[in-house]
Amino acid sequence: MSFSGKYQLQSQENFESFMKAMGLPEELIQKGKDIKSVTEIVQNGKHFKFTITTGSKVMQNEFTVGEESELETMTGEKVKTVIQLEGNNKLVTTFKNIKSVTELNGDIITNVSWCSEPVASRA
Repeated sequence: MSFSGKYQLQSQENFESFMKAMGLPEELIQKGKDIKSVTEIVQNGKHFKFTITTGSKVMQNEFTVGEESELETMTGEKVKTVIQLEGNNKLVTTFKNIKSVTELNGDIITNVSWCSEPVASRA
């Protein structure tokens, strides 16, 4: 199954609480909470390129499944992590105290992230 495609944010749950737990300043949370982001994924075998556009902010991350990569988080911090593919439709990673699962079902991509507590879900 290929993850390649463009996905527009449709819904989110507990996102504000999750961003607070990650340490994002309140003014940035309030400014960005209602902006619908677009995620473009280009997959070439085990290599992925994610481009997330939220308003005027563009964040790009590239990684190869099973290899250590440096990723930029929503807070702008750079972290090293290894992303694994579970089955043929789930990308899973853990860094610091955050676990993130990105799952593709048909033409909908869902990301669920845990930061100890609370859980945030975006689709």
